[in-house]
Amino acid sequence: MAKSAGGAGSIRKKTVTRDGKTYTYWEGRVTVGYDPGTGKQIRRSFSGKTQKEVRAKIQQAAVELANGTYQEPTRLTVGAWLEEWMESFVKPTVKPLTVSSYAAAIKNHITPSMGSVKLQALRGTHVQKLYNTMRDSGLSAKTIKNVSAILHKAFSVAVKQGLMATNPCDAADVPKGKAREIVPLTDAQIPLFLEAIQGDPYCNAFALCLLAGLREGECLGLSWEQVDFDNGRITISRQLQKEKRKGGQYYIADSTKSGKPRVIEPPPIAFQYLRAEKKKQLENRLHMGEHWDNPFDLVFTEESGRYIIFQTFHTHFKKIAASIGCPDARPHDLRHTCATVAISSGADIKSVQSLLGHATASFTLNVYTHTSDKMKADTAARMQSYYDSMKKQG
Repeated sequence: MAKSAGGAGSIRKKTVTRDGKTYTYWEGRVTVGYDPGTGKQIRRSFSGKTQKEVRAKIQQAAVELANGTYQEPTRLTVGAWLEEWMESFVKPTVKPLTVSSYAAAIKNHITPSMGSVKLQALRGTHVQKLYNTMRDSGLSAKTIKNVSAILHKAFSVAVKQGLMATNPCDAADVPKGKAREIVPLTDAQIPLFLEAIQGDPYCNAFALCLLAGLREGECLGLSWEQVDFDNGRITISRQLQKEKRKGGQYYIADSTKSGKPRVIEPPPIAFQYLRAEKKKQLENRLHMGEHWDNPFDLVFTEESGRYIIFQTFHTHFKKIAASIGCPDARPHDLRHTCATVAISSGADIKSVQSLLGHATASFTLNVYTHTSDKMKADTAARMQSYYDSMKKQG
C-alpha cells in the first residue's frame, strides 16, 4: 500500500510483491509540461531506493525544465540512433564512398563499444573509453580521429533533435598520435625508380602519379577525355573508388576528394608516358576485339580494358620500390615526391596547392613543412650572398 512521505509532497513509499517476495521503493511524480491539444498536465515518475534519491531526481528535472534542457525519457540506444542518423541525415547528403566509410567505422568500432547504451545515458566517459581502446589496440591516430568526427556529427544532430542535452564528445579527448612521416623519393632514387618501372604493365600509371602528383584513385579513374595533348593539360574531375565493405564493388566517382575539379599542367615528359599508354591500349584493343571492355574510356586498364584493382597496383609498386631500396614506400609517396620536387624547383605554395588539389595553401604548407637538403643549402647560399653584398657596400 502506498504511503505519503511526510513533507515530501508527491513522493510516496510503495511496495510490490513478486514471486512471493516483497520489495519496497520510493516513487515521485512531477509535471513536465502540458498537452497542447487537451491542456492536460504531462507528468513523469521517478523511482529510487530512498526518498532522498527520488527527491534529487525531481529537483534535477525541475532545474532542467527551468533551463529548457529537460528531455523526455527514451529507450533509444546509440546503435539505433546511428542507424536512423545514417538513413535520414547522411545517405541523402554525402557521397557513396563517405557513406560506406561511416558505415564501416560504426560497424567495426562504435557499435561494439557503445551500441547498446541508452542515448540519453551516454557520457563522455563512454566516448573516452572507446578512444583509449582503439589507441591501445594499435589503431592509427587518423582512424581514431575519423571515428571521433562521425560521433561528433551524429550526436550534434541528436542534440538538435532534442534527443540529448549535450554532446558527450565535448567531454572526451581524442588521443594524439604521431603522424606518418612523409618520405618522398630522393633525387638519387627518382631516376632509379623511372628505370625500374620499365617493362611493368603499370609503368605509365606509376610515372604519371610521380610527374603529376595524382592520387591513386585519380590516376586509375582518369579518362582520355580529360587528357589535352594539344595544350599539355589534364583535367582531374573523377576517381576510381571501391566500396568499403567485404566484396565491395568498384565504381567511378564523378568528383575529386576536395569535391572540385582541377586543371593541371604537368611537365611535358608526363605526356610522353601518356602517349606510350595510348599506343599500348590501341594494341590491346585490336588484340581483344569484341571482348574489349572499357566503358569508362579509362586511360589505364588491364589488357582486357577493365579497371585496375588497387591491390594489384600496390603489389606491383611494392616490388619495384623494394628493388631500388625503398621497401616501405607506398604509391601515395609518389604524390609526395611530386610536391617536394615542385617546391624544390622553386614553385610557389599556391601553385603546388593547385597541382595537388588541396583545399587551402595553409594545408599544403602544413603537410610539406619538411624541406630537402638542397632547399636548405639554397636558402643558406642566398642568405650568405645577401650579407656578402652588405659587406661590399660597407
